[in-house]
Amino acid sequence: MEITTIGGILFSTSCLVVAFILDGGHVTALLRPTAAIIVFGGTIGATVAGFSLSELKTVPKLIRVVMLHKLPNEIALIEQIVDLADKVRREGLLYLENQLPQIEDEFMRKGIQLVVDGTDPELVRQILETEMYALEERHHTGASIFEAAGGYAPTMGIIGTVMGLVHVLGNLESPEALGPAIALAFIATLYGVGSANVLWLPIAEKLKNMSKKEAMLRELMMEGIMSIQAGYNPMLIRERLTAFLKPRSRRDEEEAEEEGMPE
Repeated sequence: MEITTIGGILFSTSCLVVAFILDGGHVTALLRPTAAIIVFGGTIGATVAGFSLSELKTVPKLIRVVMLHKLPNEIALIEQIVDLADKVRREGLLYLENQLPQIEDEFMRKGIQLVVDGTDPELVRQILETEMYALEERHHTGASIFEAAGGYAPTMGIIGTVMGLVHVLGNLESPEALGPAIALAFIATLYGVGSANVLWLPIAEKLKNMSKKEAMLRELMMEGIMSIQAGYNPMLIRERLTAFLKPRSRRDEEEAEEEGMPE
């Protein structure tokens, strides 16, 4: 489980509520169903209007990805590719055919299958690059759905507040009720701005961040697959793929390599 997303949302929401309580407020003052209907209903409706049904059907999956998906470890991935390259140099490309069922990642499995089938290297690269492009486009669309919701939510909050103030101004015969009524009207703005900055926009940012990392992993896989097909030395492949890692990860990879070397 990706605890940073859930933890971040819960932590920021808790801080806002606790600060409100410490300032003398009551939690019940924040619970206004009508404001929630205006803000969340309006936000969802406006977002739905901006995307196709097929794109919106991916929302439940995107939420699961944000909450539960964990990307492969780069170092473990490099070790897997180097191990495959070493076995291929000893036993030939047909060794890969027996390993296909054990490769969990669909992108890597497809690339290895193309190599096993004897596909031209240039065509293999073109197919994998097309797969990467399509993946990035899907991720971009998914993130844009939540970005759109983050843009609509504050506006819906303002609309809710204006509607509340219209109601207040239409009942000026009760001055003692004006204060609570105005406070109630501004709850909609709180819902709109709060949901945008605590929920919608962080989810969109998480999806974009995960997309960048996954794109890097896909490129690493592609270079590894192409190197295996070209018959490069496993040590050279390791050096080539290590270039994708951050400095800290490179040190971890070097330490892992040293631990795996026979004395």
